[in-house]
Amino acid sequence: MAEEQLYDMIVPPGVPRSVIRDVIKKFDVQMVERARPLKYANMDGDERSLIAFRGKREVVEEVEAYVFEQLKRFIDDEQERAPEPEKPAT
Repeated sequence: MAEEQLYDMIVPPGVPRSVIRDVIKKFDVQMVERARPLKYANMDGDERSLIAFRGKREVVEEVEAYVFEQLKRFIDDEQERAPEPEKPAT
C-alpha cells in the first residue's frame, strides 16, 4: 500500500508561541523545520530556517484556518488594549 502524502504549512514568523503550542496539542501534526530562501532587500540567496506543521492535507487545512483565526483574535485583543492615539492640538 502506498504511503499517504503529507503536507507542510509554513508557520509565519511572529506567530505567538501559545498558538503554536495549541496547534501541536489539538491537531494530528508534527512540527518540522524547513529551510526557505529569502528574496527581499539585500538577503537574496540567503536561507532562513522556519518551522512548519506537517500532516495530512485535511488536517493541515484545518490548522491553517485555526492559526489565522487565532491571529485575528490576537490582533483584535492587542488593538482593544492599545491606548487611543493623541489628537493633535488645534
